[in-house]
Formats: sequence, structure tokens, C-alpha cells
Amino acid sequence: MSGNTNSDILLAGAIAAFTVDLLVYPLDTLKTRIQSPNYAKLYTNAATQKPNPALFRGLYQGVGSVIIATLPSSGAFFTTYERTKAFFNHVSPSTASHPNGLIPTPIVHAGASSIAELVSCAILTPAEVIKQNAQMVSAGSPTNATLQTLSRFKSNPLALWRGYTALAGRNLPFTALQFPMFEKLKVMIRDHRDRKGTRTGTIFESGIITAVSAGAAGSVASVVTTPIDVVKTRIMLSAVEDATQEASQQRGAKSGSKGLVDAFGKTVQSSKTSAKSAIESVNPLAKSGKGGKKSAWKIGQEVVREKGFKGLWRGGALRGVWTFIGSGLYLGVYESGRVYLANRKGENIDESELL
Repeated sequence: MSGNTNSDILLAGAIAAFTVDLLVYPLDTLKTRIQSPNYAKLYTNAATQKPNPALFRGLYQGVGSVIIATLPSSGAFFTTYERTKAFFNHVSPSTASHPNGLIPTPIVHAGASSIAELVSCAILTPAEVIKQNAQMVSAGSPTNATLQTLSRFKSNPLALWRGYTALAGRNLPFTALQFPMFEKLKVMIRDHRDRKGTRTGTIFESGIITAVSAGAAGSVASVVTTPIDVVKTRIMLSAVEDATQEASQQRGAKSGSKGLVDAFGKTVQSSKTSAKSAIESVNPLAKSGKGGKKSAWKIGQEVVREKGFKGLWRGGALRGVWTFIGSGLYLGVYESGRVYLANRKGENIDESELL
């Protein structure tokens, strides 16, 4: 990658993430509220079942946490994606019979983007949990929505990572679908303009082609993965309740310190509670019963019981629209940023090295 250093990739990714966060965040807030199990109770008129004004208030609640987290997470994603893609191309060199390498190009793009998502999600998960719970805070609250949400995780900060599996479970199929479609669309548009003789090769043209390709591919992938997104939203919204409940149980165990004491000075009941908590932290499915953490499958079944199968597609159209805008801006700004940064140093990037 002659034209870009790691710093260039990180900077271009950060600028792209910041731009998208500011512009499409309100649509993401609306989507979260629509997918929430409390949507009817909080955001619709009981008599008419139509949205009430509260749905459209505080649309930027929680944006600060996302901006802080998406800068390093997007940089980590693009750096991992570029290096993994380069590694796959290195171990699968082109031959006469396979000019694009032994590994099919769509597999390279899907594999590289999936690995990059796993890295990115580890950084982004806490911010996503804070963001989605902050988006549900009443807009009339005197306390900042983000600070109010953070205070509820004070006694159990590890609960902020509870949504990692759900986030990765949504983003992996999303990126695995989006990036191969995106790469293919981009090549098709460039070839079409080459045949018509309208290619200019400018940064602006490259950005527009990337934006249209990424937006179209992202929109399709987002609609297809909407059921996973609905489940992910509910898991993350329940994380704050789980954190509060566990903190309450721990306080109860400490206050009930009377009774038999084991060899470590703990009550027998407290020891049992600690052992149970340790098992549950390793295997969340070990916790069962009313009020316990539910698996993604059970949450999906719950949505179907409440809203029918159409409930799994709730917010799909809105998600498709904001993903078209968000993905187009995100990758368009990222790719244009890389070209601009390389040109500033008097270097050029070959098109094959771009996303």
C-alpha cells in the first residue's frame, strides 16, 4: 500500500466515522425507539396508536459516547481490514489460471471484513450499550442522558460488554454481505464509465462512486439483517436492567451476612451466590428463570409472540434508509480521505489498493 501509512488509514477512518455520526444519528435514535419493547408505551398515543411528540425529542441523546468510541473502533476496523485483505492476497498469489488469486475475491473481502468487525466490536460495544440506553431516556430529564445511563452501570461496569456477542452477531453477517456487494458494484460502475468514456479519475468522482456502491450494498445488507438488529437492540436495552439487578443482589448478599461462615470468612449463602455468579459469567445460558438474562433465541421468540413475525422487521425500512446514507458517506469520505492524504504527500494510490 504505497500511498497510505497506518496513520493515514486511521485518520481517514476517524473523519468518516465522525461525519456519519453527526449526520445520521437522529435516524438511529428513531430506529432504536421503534424497536424498543416500550415503544407503544412511551412513544405512541394510547387512543390513536400513532407516534407522539416524545418520539422525536432528544434525537442526539448519547451521541457523545459514540463519537468517542467510533473514532478508535473505525480506525481499528479499516486498519485490520486493509492488512487482512493484503495478507489473504499475499498467501493466495495470482496465477495464469487464477489471475485474481486462488481464494475467490468475494471470500477475501467477506473474510477480511468479518475479522475487522470482531476487533471493532470489542471497542464499540460499551458505547453502543450506553448509546441505546441513553436514547431511551426521557428528553425532559434534568440529568444528561449519557451520564444518567453511566451511573446505572457504576456498580457493575463489565455489564457494558454484555452486548458484544449481539453486536458481533449482527455486524458479521452485515459486513460479510455488504463488502463483497460493495466491491462488485464499485467495479461495475467504474467499468461502465470507462466504456462510456466519462471517467475523470478525480477524488470527487472516486468518492461518489464509492458512496453510491457502499450505500446500495449497505441498504440491502441492513434490511436482510434487520431481525438480528431487533434482537441486538433488546439485549442492549436490557443490559442496564441486568446491571442494576445484579448490583441489588450483591448488596443483598452483603447485608445478609449473618449465619454460617465458611473457611474464607464468607457466609454459606454468599459463597453459593459467588459460585453461581462465576458460572453465569462464563456461561450466560446457565442463568435461567424469571428475571434472568435471556438468550438471543428466546428474545426473538418473545418478539414474535408480542408482534408476530413482522415484529422482527420493525424499523427495517428506516434502517435501510439511514444505512444507505451512513454507509455511502462513511466509505465515500474514507476512500476520498485516503486519496487526499496520499496526494498531499505527492504519492498516488492504485485503484486496486482502495477498498
